[in-house]
Amino acid sequence: MEDERPREKVLNKTVAALSDAELLTILISSGTKDKSALDLAREILALVNNNLQELGRLGVVELQKIKGIGEARAVTIAAAMELGRRRQIGEALQRTAIVSSADSVQIIRPLLQDLNHEVFCVLYLNQSNRMLRHELISSGGMTATVADTRMILKNALLYNANQLIVAHNHPSGNRQPSDADKKMTDKLKDAAALMDIKLVDHIIIAGNDFFSMADEGLM
Repeated sequence: MEDERPREKVLNKTVAALSDAELLTILISSGTKDKSALDLAREILALVNNNLQELGRLGVVELQKIKGIGEARAVTIAAAMELGRRRQIGEALQRTAIVSSADSVQIIRPLLQDLNHEVFCVLYLNQSNRMLRHELISSGGMTATVADTRMILKNALLYNANQLIVAHNHPSGNRQPSDADKKMTDKLKDAAALMDIKLVDHIIIAGNDFFSMADEGLM
């Protein structure tokens, strides 16, 4: 049967030999009366223009809009997407120190790039640029989020952090900082300096692209 071919390919070759549709077929497991699992996989990929990043944005409810994808299959696909994100983050956290915006982005991007609303993230670092902790501070709507300066600095003291890197995402895909982004950065930088804490960078994630205020001389 066509549904079983991807599994046979894994056994005879490797997982890497499978196409995106074939990998999805394995997650879907079986077809319906009218469609094979591979047909369903291709339909899902067509919905997101064969873009895996866009697939990662789909939630369980959105996946279930495809006829033949019920709750169990939707949950399985969403879980697989989350495992991929967590692997990315885990690999980035193996770094001994964060010394560039690219290092920061490897940690931040998996946390933010698939979200359809703005979220604010903070990396807390020690004096040696090693990350002590990362966390999401606030969530906003489709176009804005609010960062609580007091909470960020309170947590920095709690974690004995000497440096901060903050980030948020632009679901619109526009990587350019707004005037509000710049004002918030200046406010946080000045407040942190009063406590001998350095704001190293403010990064904006826009899909696969990013903007570093430090790299662009805005810090």
